[in-house]
Amino acid sequence: MNTTAVADNKTVITAFIDALNHGLEGGTEWVRYLSPQVIDHNKVIFGEEDTPGAAIEGFRQQLAAFSATEDAQSGILVQELIGEDDRIVARLRVIGRHTGAHARMPEPTGRTCDVEQIWIFTLTDSRITEIRAVSDRLGMFLQLGWDWPTVD
Repeated sequence: MNTTAVADNKTVITAFIDALNHGLEGGTEWVRYLSPQVIDHNKVIFGEEDTPGAAIEGFRQQLAAFSATEDAQSGILVQELIGEDDRIVARLRVIGRHTGAHARMPEPTGRTCDVEQIWIFTLTDSRITEIRAVSDRLGMFLQLGWDWPTVD
């Protein structure tokens, strides 16, 4: 893949994250960046089904559960983007307040969390087809006062 294609993929990821930062108030603009068959390999919090396209509902749940803080530096903040072939790696700082119900943690705490995350996106024809991510889950749970989930 040439450098122009990598640059184009970085533009898609930047636009996707910007649309996510507009949350539910911004409508569903962010959905257009995802393939209807997108696979999300990161279900620790979302809890969505392991089926193609289920990540879209996972993002909806997350957007409904977290809102921006009063601080101008809140939301999903891109710290770094690295691209190779059809993959873009995004190092992010995610800052939000738990204000809404969430499938895994239904009682809003009103508390703020600030965690680092790394997402690896695979793109095909300028749409996100696969997502892998790692994040400071323990830090998030501690900041929000959540109990660590148990395996059923």
